[in-house]
Amino acid sequence: MRRKREVKILYKDQDIAVCEKPAGMPTADDKSGDMDVFHSLKNQLFFEENLDREPELYVIHRLDRPVGGVMLFARTKEAAAELSRQIREHIFEKDYQAIINGWLPEEDGVFTDYLLKDDKKNTSCTVPGETQGAKKAELSYEVLDMVETGEGKLTYCLIHLMTGRHHQIRVQFAARGFGLYGDTKYNKKFQKTKKQYEEIGLYATRISFRHPVTGEACTFKAEPKGKAFLMLEELDAW
Repeated sequence: MRRKREVKILYKDQDIAVCEKPAGMPTADDKSGDMDVFHSLKNQLFFEENLDREPELYVIHRLDRPVGGVMLFARTKEAAAELSRQIREHIFEKDYQAIINGWLPEEDGVFTDYLLKDDKKNTSCTVPGETQGAKKAELSYEVLDMVETGEGKLTYCLIHLMTGRHHQIRVQFAARGFGLYGDTKYNKKFQKTKKQYEEIGLYATRISFRHPVTGEACTFKAEPKGKAFLMLEELDAW
């Protein structure tokens, strides 16, 4: 039995729906059987719009389960095809805010790596570029603040994705010794802890794209939420 859980709808029309995914909630069906964003949003659209049949909805991009933030869904096949094209051609923009363990040595920079996904373990790792199956991953970052806390040194930064690879942000920062706060999969500081983290210090705070029908420039934002961000807020870190 799936636990009922609603998502916050930021915008909707006949072609698209934009919502804010809660951290800890899967994007779509997974082996846990927990309610996911895709089905929750479908249910909400059905009842809010008083529809007489199940609404069309298409996944355009994904967020890792422990990551919250802004997500875009298409409501027609035509819109899905156009938005997918925008993602392939890097028209679709995604920005994140993150809390990293340690102090980054540079105030801004670009990370370029090649990542290889292990489907059995549901993990990715950095590998040489000539590795079979490896995909190029690139992001840029800007440090917003660095603080000393009871949890140690933390860096608060803004991240712009230039590619969208599996666990990309988490893997690229961890590969340089700066794991994301609370990440039990890639951050060595949290891998051995018995504490379970349903969320990590990563939030999708902005998406930008062209409306698939009108061509209008669209931007949607959300403030980062979660224990890690609340901790910094309480310290007046920003």
